Amino acid sequence: MLLYVLRRLLTAIPTLFVIVTLAFFLMRVAPGGPFNQERGLSPEIRANLEAQFGLGDPLWLQYVNYLNNLLHGNFGPSYNLPDFTVTELFAAGLPISAQLGASALILALLLGSMLGIIAALNQNKVGDYTVIAIATAGSTIPTFVIAPVIQLVFGLTWHLLPIGGWGDGALLNKIGPILTLALPQMAIVARLMRGSMIESLRSHHIRTARAMGLSDWSVVVKHALRGAVLPIVSFAGPAAAALLTGSVIVETIFSIPGVGRYFVEAALNRDYTLVMGTVVVIAIFTILFNLIVDIMYAVVDPRVRYD
Repeated sequence: MLLYVLRRLLTAIPTLFVIVTLAFFLMRVAPGGPFNQERGLSPEIRANLEAQFGLGDPLWLQYVNYLNNLLHGNFGPSYNLPDFTVTELFAAGLPISAQLGASALILALLLGSMLGIIAALNQNKVGDYTVIAIATAGSTIPTFVIAPVIQLVFGLTWHLLPIGGWGDGALLNKIGPILTLALPQMAIVARLMRGSMIESLRSHHIRTARAMGLSDWSVVVKHALRGAVLPIVSFAGPAAAALLTGSVIVETIFSIPGVGRYFVEAALNRDYTLVMGTVVVIAIFTILFNLIVDIMYAVVDPRVRYD
């Protein structure tokens, strides 16, 4: 297993290199630049700014300089937020997005798995139809609809939660964004768990366990659940990478100072360094969580080996 992990980590290096290279040149090919949006900016001032940030250098030299800075852990300054570096922006916003994303993921996995198990044990009954209806609604209603509804009901009508803001990380300020992020993921987990649990309950080893007189709790939790949880493990990897790096819609609606808002703003403003920073962070999260998923596969299913 250790050799497999080391091989995967070594494979991640060329993967990151390809991702960074593609993102770098695609951003430069796109029309516009980081200083083209400024009205009244004279050509002389624009030329000075481009010279200051090295944008006047040949493209290959810009690429080499960026790789050199990246290897030293330097993401560079933000072009549209000149008082901050990209590292400082992520240091302030990423922990907030990670808190919300991790809480939403845990909530979605726990409640979604529970609902899926209930639906599987009551297949073609009222409980099954209820879970399917909830899961279908949760997976089809977009977050930009769920978030205002939560604000309207829990904030303006019942006055239980704040409408928005971070509030220095107060619990009440986190509940709305966490619910908004968790509901769609919970619906997906419930549907995945229902299908895999039904398939697991129909397998031969479950019939053998029932024939041996094991209790329903033992059959479901100790035997059926272990095989049914594999699709959930596969889903949790990319879901964790997406949730932990923030959601631009949720953070904008609830006025959360996470990193989600940087993704779209940086792309629209052609903030090259901030875009590249977000690409690198998302790529690292995705690679690491996919590796964790592979390791969890071997832990959950003893038949999986990476020798």
